[in-house]
Amino acid sequence: MIKIMFVCHGNICRSTMAEFLFRDTVEKMGLGDKFYIASSATSREEIGNGVHYGTRGILDRFGIDYSKKKAVQLTKADGEKYDYFIGMDDANVRNMTKILGSGAKVYKFLEFAGLKDSIADPWYTGNFDETYRDVVKGIKGFIEHLKGEGLI
Repeated sequence: MIKIMFVCHGNICRSTMAEFLFRDTVEKMGLGDKFYIASSATSREEIGNGVHYGTRGILDRFGIDYSKKKAVQLTKADGEKYDYFIGMDDANVRNMTKILGSGAKVYKFLEFAGLKDSIADPWYTGNFDETYRDVVKGIKGFIEHLKGEGLI
């Protein structure tokens, strides 16, 4: 089983969107049983809060259930539980490395799509559709990466 943790600052927008869209994608590919997928935050600001209304709007559009999701914080103990830690921007990657240590498999999401860009935080931009498009690019690239590694 491939264990993936998507990570952003607060775990209510980007990482949550990535978690649920990735899960939906692999389920539709018939590969859902090959993955354990979660998301978390590098900060404590939103711990216990539900999914941001902008991300809910995207997920609702596709009929994806997120009703049980509450923001959680990434912990050092997670480092032993997951195979991939995927951050949305450079600050996430820095903070993930601080929390997990240098041995963790930490990646910036859009690197899988061959891009150096970050996924813009819609908390600040207000543009959840742009975030969705970037998350989809990351998902496609990550799936190709896993195929190339012979994992799926």
